[in-house]
Amino acid sequence: MSSAAARNTGAPRDILAARLRHLTEGGVLEKTLYSTRPARHEYRLTDAGRELEPVLHLLRQWGDRHLADRPPIVVEHSCGTDLDPVLVCRTCGEPVTGGSCRVHFQIPGWTYTGAVPVQDLSDDRPAEP
Repeated sequence: MSSAAARNTGAPRDILAARLRHLTEGGVLEKTLYSTRPARHEYRLTDAGRELEPVLHLLRQWGDRHLADRPPIVVEHSCGTDLDPVLVCRTCGEPVTGGSCRVHFQIPGWTYTGAVPVQDLSDDRPAEP
């Protein structure tokens, strides 16, 4: 990890190293040795990491709208205009909005608050919420 990487993120080196390690362990980044003396590594996105690109564009857009007086960067799409990402349904093409989706739990015991604790079958008391 270069001092420039730490400087560009504003994160202390130990925090940046821990985050890079976590992203590598999670399969988002891969660490590759590019120099042996001294040992230097670069981090590249894995296929799973590249799948995050649309999500990151949506998060950047949200941050530009709600957290920045002026967007720090502009991303240009290949069509030549500034990127204005919209999440749409693959089947019908309609925009995804808060009211357009319903959740169906596919795993028994899951609720909106997460997994329901498994109750000991020998215990007659109801499980605590």
